[in-house]
Amino acid sequence: MSYQCPICHAPLHQNQQRYSCVNNHQFDIAKEGYVNLMPVQHKHSKDPGDNKEMMQARRRFLEQGYYNPMREKVAQRYIESLSLNHGDEPKILDIGCGEGFYTNHIAERLTALHPQAGIYGLDISKTAVRYAAKRYKNCHFCVASSHRLPFADESLDGVLRIYAPCKPEELQRCIRPGGLLMTVTPAARHLYQLKELIYQEVHLHTDPDESGHGFVLESRENLHYTMDMRGEQAHDLLQMTPFAWRASESVKAELHSRTSFQCEADFTLTIYRKTQDIPEQA
Repeated sequence: MSYQCPICHAPLHQNQQRYSCVNNHQFDIAKEGYVNLMPVQHKHSKDPGDNKEMMQARRRFLEQGYYNPMREKVAQRYIESLSLNHGDEPKILDIGCGEGFYTNHIAERLTALHPQAGIYGLDISKTAVRYAAKRYKNCHFCVASSHRLPFADESLDGVLRIYAPCKPEELQRCIRPGGLLMTVTPAARHLYQLKELIYQEVHLHTDPDESGHGFVLESRENLHYTMDMRGEQAHDLLQMTPFAWRASESVKAELHSRTSFQCEADFTLTIYRKTQDIPEQA
């Protein structure tokens, strides 16, 4: 499987270090191995997605292992839920892959069972994708919009979406009938203690139900545990969250100076199955 042109939607074909389509739209493969499929007319800013500082904070935090229980549970449940036969060559997409922390783990687990599996990672941040492609050579990485997936209709066996936004119509288009959609979202008390430092009133997360649009809910489970970390690690955790923008500099400094910090991790893992029937148009 290859990519689809983000401009005209024709198939892209690789010729040495470049992808091109029949309409002569061309996309160079970077030296790190990724391809940028984000045309300038699709951008809402010069450099969308996480910047270098946010990516580095997330990388430092993730490498400490605090999210390893979630990563392991996701890989286990994802591979168990794929409807595959022996010898299949599944095609999997990680939307919002960042620097490839989860993508690579899925790839390692899946290719042990299906050596010819194709694992793709997609993110809007060129900084993150560049790092992922440089570090993990067992995956295919691209810079692209999650609202305009550069994949052909019904070409994916499954999609993993950890926090990342995406249009339901695009998921329905790209996933084959019977294919898998797995989402990871923050559960009620996720990062509660961190938010207590920032907001006067902390609101608990609610679990979204994304069934519909050609998908049915298959399973839902919660993963909850407490993380014990040092102040600098807690500061990195804050920097990789959306509510870092609401934290004052004094809160950030105080958090960074702590000798210890306990914080809850609370995730909801949800599996949807694409129905065999084409959904009726409203």
